[in-house]
Amino acid sequence: MGHIGEDDVGQRPNELTPHASPQHYLGAEMRSWRNERRLSLAKLKARIRYDYSYMARAERGEQAPSASLVRAYDDALEARGTLVRLHEAIQSGVGLDVLSRGHVAKAGAHVANSPAGLAEEASTQAPSEEGISIPCRTSDGRIIFVSVPRRVFLGGLGAAAATSLVGAPLAQAAPRAPMADRNPVEHLQAIRRVLIDSDNLFGPHQLIPKVQEQIHTITSLREGQRGTDRRQLLQVQTQFAELCGWFHQDAGDHRAAQYWMDRALQWSHGAGDPDLTVYILARKSQLAGDMLDPVEAVDVAEAAQGVARPGSRLAAVAATYAAHGYALQGEAAESSRAYDRARELLHAVDPDPSSSWGVWLDDAYISVQQARSQSALGDHRAAAEGFRTAISALPPGYHRDRGVYLSREALALAGTRDAEQAATVGLEALAIGSETGSARIMAELAQLDSALQGWHAVPSVREFRDSLDACVVHEA
Repeated sequence: MGHIGEDDVGQRPNELTPHASPQHYLGAEMRSWRNERRLSLAKLKARIRYDYSYMARAERGEQAPSASLVRAYDDALEARGTLVRLHEAIQSGVGLDVLSRGHVAKAGAHVANSPAGLAEEASTQAPSEEGISIPCRTSDGRIIFVSVPRRVFLGGLGAAAATSLVGAPLAQAAPRAPMADRNPVEHLQAIRRVLIDSDNLFGPHQLIPKVQEQIHTITSLREGQRGTDRRQLLQVQTQFAELCGWFHQDAGDHRAAQYWMDRALQWSHGAGDPDLTVYILARKSQLAGDMLDPVEAVDVAEAAQGVARPGSRLAAVAATYAAHGYALQGEAAESSRAYDRARELLHAVDPDPSSSWGVWLDDAYISVQQARSQSALGDHRAAAEGFRTAISALPPGYHRDRGVYLSREALALAGTRDAEQAATVGLEALAIGSETGSARIMAELAQLDSALQGWHAVPSVREFRDSLDACVVHEA
């Protein structure tokens, strides 16, 4: 199953960077409400009849939205005046310090949903400061996700809260640099395997600094190298960049995930490994699906299928992510056909492939992805059954993935109106989400919390909601 595990549909936190502005906060709030209503930009555009690119720029904070656009968002998304009031406050000169007080910046990366090109040039500078995504209970009872700089979070909440929300620290850090008596590429690959194994147990927050450390080490090692040695180092650096993108994706920071996936795509071309390039394209499709950008998810996945080597698993991987893109567009028949195509490609895989990419893909993985798509399409009963089957088939050690599947099963059960069982399963997922700090798990549970609001008289529902409430920060 590899380090990808399960990908996620849900809200994602915005990055509180030194360059953020009130305009970025408004855009993030607009995007968050859209995500909460599970609407793509295209579907919202069809409702409010504004230009797609204008809406996308407003959500990213690149262009100030007009009062009429904000009101159209507020009305279509049933935001009860929240967006209008925020826009009016910004127009009256409220600063970023006031907007961010109490950590109530809404979910949704302010640079998300840009339709990146297939070989998009990476930005020249990584996100400026690593953030920690934490769930927050707002004054109107919703749970949202906010991203605060690690130093602010640790200083404001203390070590005990940090441990409970982002997981226990790793017992042993990965080595800083390859040992002199070992092949550097082999040593780096061994470090990468340790990081992948640790991710499933500890979650991403403890590991992101480690993987970035290795990327900087490889950059230094490439200096002075030529020919095959340099290409091999570039190849392993590509793999670390992809892994860093995955860690940020699981942590809920899509801005940073996009940055590292773009770097990985750029470096894969330099490494001269076509299979690795196809794999990165498939991963970019997966990330687009997480960001509720179905057009990008489908387009990039189809591009990956078009250049995948015949007989490799990579075409099946890409077809799987394309299928979910179709589901996000509401195209149930097309999604089902794409999943059938993924299975056909998987069963036609060369039994002795030269590429190891996508070895985790099997029928069970495709089935659990299809369950996720069924949930997005409203077939909650089939989705719940699919997730339950996937949970029973998980091998030992996939702790975090189990939490993801449980949270999604719980949300699907809520869709069938089985509130008692949904809450019981949600409690299991909450225990894992609290241990690992996975934003994917907690985002699903935030949606479950909303879905169960009308069932608080049910004892298991009350226990779940109270337990979740105890795990989140509250708006000041």
